Amino acid sequence: MKIHSKLIPSLLAGAALASVSQADERRFTYTYEPETLPQGAMEVESWVTLRTGRSREAGREKFNRWDLRQELEIGVTDRYTVSFYLNETAQNYVDPGTGEGVSEFEWKGVSIANIYNLVNPANHAVGVSVYLEGTYSGEEAELEQKLIFGQRHGDWKWAVNLIHETEWEDNLEEVEGAFGASAGLAYDFAKNWSVGLEARGEALLPEYGDVESWAIHVGPVISYRQEKWWAALTVMPQVVGWNDRETDGSDNLDLAHNERLNLRLLFGFNF
Repeated sequence: MKIHSKLIPSLLAGAALASVSQADERRFTYTYEPETLPQGAMEVESWVTLRTGRSREAGREKFNRWDLRQELEIGVTDRYTVSFYLNETAQNYVDPGTGEGVSEFEWKGVSIANIYNLVNPANHAVGVSVYLEGTYSGEEAELEQKLIFGQRHGDWKWAVNLIHETEWEDNLEEVEGAFGASAGLAYDFAKNWSVGLEARGEALLPEYGDVESWAIHVGPVISYRQEKWWAALTVMPQVVGWNDRETDGSDNLDLAHNERLNLRLLFGFNF
């Protein structure tokens, strides 16, 4: 199946949604901040994530994967925000066994995410929110929970997420657990600009048994904001990883379940 015939309409749909909005401020792309939208506010976000570089030994030579999400975020109350997502994935790679190129586009279902602010960072030392997201595509499902911490100190802002995920695959018959964390630190160096560092790590446990793999990605993040829109970009190479395979082509990285480089671009627009 060719990617471009379905990938381009998805990108255009995200751009069309984006043309009708006004902006919040998000300084990280993988790490959530504890603030929620004000009651009655709405925001549209377009997500583009590139995951590139897996190993020949894992059957994914010249691997590239694009994860696309279109999000509508609504402030139900000043403390509670709900989001609705449409999810797609496009990937291409060379099968080292046959030498043939493979291109695939998959509909990855819909998601509903809920964020509730427990401790407001505006009048407490640390802001705290809880996050719950469910995804369903017919053959696969996922449930993700996060504890979100963060605060601003002058021109500096930080956030930390503790993450647990459960995925059901193969017509919901196989289950896999994942535990992880992400963190970001950003500095507002100009009126509209911030720059910083973001990190994330994750361990996979098939059937909640032994750890199958883990990886840590670390890299720079930059964001720009205007009154009606904002954008943020993170470039995150894998710095260390491990898996239970005898070999996946790398001694210090996990290139069977994770990529050598992740890149994520977010656009946000408020109504």
